[in-house]
Amino acid sequence: QVQLVESGGGLVQAGGSLRLSCAAAGLTFESYVMGWFRQAPGKEREFIGMNWNGNTNYIDSVKGRFTISRDNAKNMVFLQMNSLKVEDTAVYYCAADISYVRLRNGNPAFWGQGTQVTVFS
Repeated sequence: QVQLVESGGGLVQAGGSLRLSCAAAGLTFESYVMGWFRQAPGKEREFIGMNWNGNTNYIDSVKGRFTISRDNAKNMVFLQMNSLKVEDTAVYYCAADISYVRLRNGNPAFWGQGTQVTVFS
């Protein structure tokens, strides 16, 4: 049974930083594309970025501020968020799929339960 468990969410002032972690179990981690999504109140879930085979890809609104990294030995993926803005407030989800196309299109095989990030001014 595949499990993705996020942690590290919380309350942070605008301009600050936060690091989210996602621990994966039940899958051959190094074979999977790992990504992050977020869902703000009243909005649809949004792709943020992904990490696969040494590559990364991000949406424009987080480029230069967010970094996705992974530790294949520990089956973990991270989302480092710097220069946070109020509009980054959302529930953040970790996701995994063999296909980067499926993940990028918002249809990954596996989702975490989400962790809340609240940025205040």
